[in-house]
Amino acid sequence: MEAGKIRCIIVDDEPMALRLMESYVSKTPFLELKRQCSNALDAMDYLGKEKIDLVFLDIQMPDLTGMELSRMLPAETRVVFTTAFDAYALEGFKVDALDYLLKPFNYAEFLSAATRAREWFALLRKKPEKQQEVAVRPGKEFLFVKSEYRQLKIRLDDVLYFEGLKDYIKIYVKGQSKPILTLMSLKALEAELPAEQFMRVHRSYIIALRSIDSVERSQVLIGDKRITVSEQYRAVFMAYISRNSLD
Repeated sequence: MEAGKIRCIIVDDEPMALRLMESYVSKTPFLELKRQCSNALDAMDYLGKEKIDLVFLDIQMPDLTGMELSRMLPAETRVVFTTAFDAYALEGFKVDALDYLLKPFNYAEFLSAATRAREWFALLRKKPEKQQEVAVRPGKEFLFVKSEYRQLKIRLDDVLYFEGLKDYIKIYVKGQSKPILTLMSLKALEAELPAEQFMRVHRSYIIALRSIDSVERSQVLIGDKRITVSEQYRAVFMAYISRNSLD
């Protein structure tokens, strides 16, 4: 393997889709194609023997679906889903997919997803011994996070919520269709955020209190996103809701 390349495989039960994906991977300099698999069972067997960074994975396949396979992958192996079914998109992110491609997609769309994967692996490979710290301005109006080789300034008023996924965080911001990815722990972030503006409601979520649209039983709605308030954080959250209720 050439240094710095992302080792990947393609899993799809459609021969034409495999050929198209092979051509896309071959023209992408930072990808190294290790194998093509026509079903998830073959892919699972191969992944048990070889170390792979990234899987371009179809969802709708016989015997074992791509979604089922994704839940069996090693922690260090990431997924970009390829699917003809838009309804699967949200579910894909629930299993920590880096991205998804809706068929039929062109090379520009493929390259965008592959570049997103490259940025994630670059963050991971450059991870220091200590977790990446968040630089927060004393006035608590914005924060700087390292993402895509830059220090990005993010206004706290624009943040909807933070999602922690293993060793990185997705930052969801108003007006942006995709989250900002940065390598840090949710615990370190929580310590830096102003408590009057943000609250931990789940081991994987910190929400911006101003962004709450409604609360339904044990779920917070922020736009189209439903976030469950776990038992560990429920008492504090409900006390906040009670303090700010008219009844």
